[in-house]
Amino acid sequence: MSDHPLSEESFARALRFLCRRDSDLARIVKQFGPPPLWAREPGFGTLVHIILEQQVSLASARAAYQRLGARISPLTPARFLELDDATLKQIGFSRQKSAYARNLAQALVDGALDLKGLAKLNDAAAHAELLKLKGIGNWTAGIYLLMALRRPDILPRGDLALDGALRKIKRLRARPSAEKLEKIAENWKPYRAVAARILWHYYLSSGKNLQNTSFDTNRPRTDKRA
Repeated sequence: MSDHPLSEESFARALRFLCRRDSDLARIVKQFGPPPLWAREPGFGTLVHIILEQQVSLASARAAYQRLGARISPLTPARFLELDDATLKQIGFSRQKSAYARNLAQALVDGALDLKGLAKLNDAAAHAELLKLKGIGNWTAGIYLLMALRRPDILPRGDLALDGALRKIKRLRARPSAEKLEKIAENWKPYRAVAARILWHYYLSSGKNLQNTSFDTNRPRTDKRA
C-alpha cells in the first residue's frame, strides 16, 4: 500500500523505480548520489518545528526550535501552553505562529486531534485531519506526512525549493503551476515523496545555481492556509 511508511529497503526500491521512470531524476541520482531519507520523529514537537519553518529559513526555524527545547524538556502540549507571549517572542515565534502552535497544543490537550492516530489513516484522511487546524495548510500537512509519517506518495504543495529544482531539471520557462506539477508528478506515482527528496537533494547540491541559497540554510516555502 502507498500509505505504508518508507523503510530503508522500500526507499532504495523507490529510487530504482523513479530512475527507470524519469531520466531527469536518474541524472540527479547519478551525479549527486541517492538523497537522504530525511525523516523526523512523529509527534507534537515535529509539527511545531514545521510550523516554525513556514516562510522562513530552515536555519532560523531550527535555532528557534532549539531555544524552545532548552526552555521546555520534554516538550509537551500542556507545558507549551504555559508559555506566555513574551517568552514565545524571545524564543522566535511570531504572534501568528504563537497562535498556530497554541491552537495545535490545545487541540491535542482537548483530544480534538490525535497525532498517533494519524498513522492508522490513509494519506487523504490524515491530511484532512491536519487541515482542520488553523495554521496548518497543505505545505505543513504534506511535510509532516512526508517526513514524520514517511508516507511514500506525498507531494508537498507550495514548496519553492522543490518547484525551483523541477523548473531547472525540466527546463521550464517559469515556476511550474500546481497543475503542471501534478501532471509531471503523475509519472512518479506511487513514490512522489521520494521524487521530492531527489529534487531537494538536487537543490541542496546545486542551490547556489538555482536561487543563490542552499537547502539547509534557506529553503523558502509557502503555506497558503497558514
